[in-house]
Amino acid sequence: QGQLVESGGGLVQAGGSLRLSCAASGRTYSGYAMGWFRQAPGKEREFVAAITWNSGNREYADSVKGRFTISRDDAKNTMYLQMNSLKPEDTAVYYCAARLWFPTSDQNDYPYWGQGTQVTVSS
Repeated sequence: QGQLVESGGGLVQAGGSLRLSCAASGRTYSGYAMGWFRQAPGKEREFVAAITWNSGNREYADSVKGRFTISRDDAKNTMYLQMNSLKPEDTAVYYCAARLWFPTSDQNDYPYWGQGTQVTVSS
């Protein structure tokens, strides 16, 4: 059974940076697209970024373009989200997810999920 485990969340001041990691284990994720989603208190979970298995294609939500960078190291079975210029509205639980083939922004397309890591940005 595959497992995705997020780490790297924490408390940071506005304007600061964090790097989230998503470690995959229990199965190979070669050929799988992977994505980051987030859920703020009282809101629905939303798409943040996604990447193809060979890092050839990356997609971002408009709200994070230019500030966040998604990447992956398939040799380490790990995906990353570098978050710069953080804003209080970025506060949320961040989840990583995986699906076969190409990335999408629809969370319903992703069958594999991690448990999430909390990111809190203070003003």
